[in-house]
Amino acid sequence: MSLSSAPHTLPALRGGLLALLAAVLFGISTPLVQQFGAGLGAFSTAALLYGGAAAVGMLSRQRIEREARLQRSDLPRLLAMAAFGAVIGPVALAWGLQRTSGTSASLMLTLEALFTAVLAWRLYRETMDGRVWTAMALLLAGGMVLVLDQGLTAGSGGAQLWGLLAVLLATAAWGVDNTLSRALAERDPGQVVMAKAALGVTATGVLAILSGEPLPSPAAALALLAIGATGYGLSLRFYLLAQRAFGAARTGSVFAFAPFIGAALAIALGERSPSGLLLLGSALMLAGVVLHLAESHAHEHEHEALEHEHAHRHDDGHHTHTHDPMPTGEHSHWHGHEPLRHTHAHVPDAHHAHRH
Repeated sequence: MSLSSAPHTLPALRGGLLALLAAVLFGISTPLVQQFGAGLGAFSTAALLYGGAAAVGMLSRQRIEREARLQRSDLPRLLAMAAFGAVIGPVALAWGLQRTSGTSASLMLTLEALFTAVLAWRLYRETMDGRVWTAMALLLAGGMVLVLDQGLTAGSGGAQLWGLLAVLLATAAWGVDNTLSRALAERDPGQVVMAKAALGVTATGVLAILSGEPLPSPAAALALLAIGATGYGLSLRFYLLAQRAFGAARTGSVFAFAPFIGAALAIALGERSPSGLLLLGSALMLAGVVLHLAESHAHEHEHEALEHEHAHRHDDGHHTHTHDPMPTGEHSHWHGHEPLRHTHAHVPDAHHAHRH
């Protein structure tokens, strides 16, 4: 069976655009967290950010017939995701932002993509051909040029080492979180966001009380809740959908565009003016994103028999089971796949985890 005329001739495009949207939302949040979190404790800042994210998760949950529910067996993974992504990551970032510039912190977050891609490649065996490695190299090179630019312009009043190391810890924690979340990408993203955020709020809230951190002003609290809703809640939702569409490594790589967004906003807020190196780094990162969006990987491959539950359609060439009546659009239920061999463009999603 051939699917060369399937409707999704560039399956990476959807995943890439979702990852790019997640990157924009998260990138904007970094300098804003620094601005509105000034004078607050790291635990309090993290609790407010994920409080906003939890609200988004609760409001964006889908009906049971539209998306797969979280299972009790998912709890250990959710706990690990919350520990790395909703406690260690945001607390380390909030602490580092109080000791370094928003531009430096934004650019250091480029390394999150490297941690995510390497872990996804090793743990999930996601396909990484020459085009994908080139795109990742361009994004990483762009980030390194931006870091070099920041180092040359910082001078004696620039970023402090401990602040940058804390941001580096945050990138490593989020890299682990991104890799762990890949296994839950087929679940309802609203439920995943809500569960992870609620666990994070509980942990960081308790730590904020135990450490005696000062209470935020109403204005700061509202601002950080709003930043958390968009930069952490909506961003995570789009990130999970991107992972569903084209895997953890590619999502993490496109997400590396977030530091450029954060650095650009920091400049717009008056932190510094653009330079030649900043423009060069931005151009390299843009080229890497374009390579990802235009990826087309096609060859004959075999699907083994499989049973699982996730949101799916019946016009993608992989879901041939029948309903009475036949639903239109995406829906979710437990279903099976018969063995199948065919050729079409694909990416490492739930149905294309084969080896090369």
